[in-house]
Amino acid sequence: MYIIPANTNNGKLIFNIFLPIDLIIAVSGVAVTLLALLIVQPHNLFGALICLAPGLVCCGLCVPVPNYHNIRTVIKECFNFFYKRRNYKWEGWCYLDEFKG
Repeated sequence: MYIIPANTNNGKLIFNIFLPIDLIIAVSGVAVTLLALLIVQPHNLFGALICLAPGLVCCGLCVPVPNYHNIRTVIKECFNFFYKRRNYKWEGWCYLDEFKG
């Protein structure tokens, strides 16, 4: 029996937190936000919030969460739970040894 440390997958992550796709999402959201701020140049709070929304949403998806990787993973797991098949076929270790009588 081997004991695997809890942080085994941290070596595969960037800064021990992010997957490459997480950084791509966050950087693209920040880039769109900066571009929107340069193009629109908001003069009121509503315009500023609209311009900041892409960066806030994309960075919010990459926030780490306990027991999951990040918010994006939580949303994906919730979607899979509600929309994927829920009746599971039994194929355990004794599947072929069922009593036929």
